[in-house]
Amino acid sequence: MNKIILSVLFCISFSICSSQTLDSRLIEKLKRDVIYLSSDELKGRNTGTESEKIAADYIIEKLKFYKVKPKGTKGFFQEFTAKINANPHTNTGAKEITGRNVVGYLDNQAENTVIIGAHYDHIGYGEYGSRYFGEPDVHNGADDNASGVSVMIQLADQLKSIKDYNFLFIAFSGEEYGLYGSSFYAKNPTIHLNNVSYMINFDMIGRYVDSVGLAVNGVGTSSSWKDLLAQSNENFNFKLVTSESGVGPSDHTSFYLQNIPVLHFFTGQHDDYHTPRDDYDKINFEGMQKILLFVTNLIKNSTEIENFDFVETATESKDVPKFKVTLGIMPDYMYSGKGLRIDGVSKGKVADSYGILKGDIVTKIGNVDVLDIMSYMQGLSKYEKGEKAIVEIKRGDKILRKKVTF
Repeated sequence: MNKIILSVLFCISFSICSSQTLDSRLIEKLKRDVIYLSSDELKGRNTGTESEKIAADYIIEKLKFYKVKPKGTKGFFQEFTAKINANPHTNTGAKEITGRNVVGYLDNQAENTVIIGAHYDHIGYGEYGSRYFGEPDVHNGADDNASGVSVMIQLADQLKSIKDYNFLFIAFSGEEYGLYGSSFYAKNPTIHLNNVSYMINFDMIGRYVDSVGLAVNGVGTSSSWKDLLAQSNENFNFKLVTSESGVGPSDHTSFYLQNIPVLHFFTGQHDDYHTPRDDYDKINFEGMQKILLFVTNLIKNSTEIENFDFVETATESKDVPKFKVTLGIMPDYMYSGKGLRIDGVSKGKVADSYGILKGDIVTKIGNVDVLDIMSYMQGLSKYEKGEKAIVEIKRGDKILRKKVTF
């Protein structure tokens, strides 16, 4: 009995004790959200479709349950339009779509606000961006990004006791077509962005593996992040794989470009990405719970910081390179060395056609040295479809040069 009492007292004295235990009720909530949002019923949550609207309504009901108030332009909704190519393999046939961000607010009458975001759209039956070559099938997007949305929803409950900030929750649409929803919000905000301390983005956090670790991107966007992450991780012992950059292929980029410190949480790429195989039965819900509690702890600890400064990451300008060609590879976003390591090669695309393999490290495209994802995009931006380039790759101890045609 005395041991039990001591254990309880120990947990009380260290508020984050629950990080080392499983909360079955919280895990069940996370699971319930992911299962529904990635169900066949929602038909892949493509932007501008009725299934997107159904997913949005579900998110709204969950936020309302946690006393989150609407902060869109039409209740919880903020509509935006975007022009996309009907055929992603050509530059013709543009069509206009209307998407919906879901925006909610916990107003604690605080001076500053923290934005919590995750995109809820996916790619439907794979009409755009699919890596699947079979018959049309629902791309359910359990990891991408029902996982992130679920954690965002449950944070509305976890953060209710923190009164030092207001909290703005945004479920973005249009991410899969190119960050349309987050870009629109950042340029048409429903709160004053100069009162935002920082933005946290969850995108693909459902496949956590201890040995691989947890990627945290954007740690260079404020001088406060590194110490805060280390302090908040003391009782969790995550293997944190960090990058400085505030620019990346997810919605935090839109807020970094508005001079807001950002963090992007991500558990890594996998072969089920953008295929019908990205289903809930492969999700690590215990890992999701651990990430949720870690971020809750980080936000609690951040209340001790009087002012969050913004830092433009030195390795990049705010001009994201635009490119019309691609190698048809998946970058390994957990790789922290020089170059861009390939985590997957799409069948029939440029890399596959020229014998470039998973695990190869791209070190140069034409005259551009590839040091990271940004310089990789800069290299691609120099070329048009049909043009040739020398792509230098490192495979083990060997340097190979492939002459490719885009």
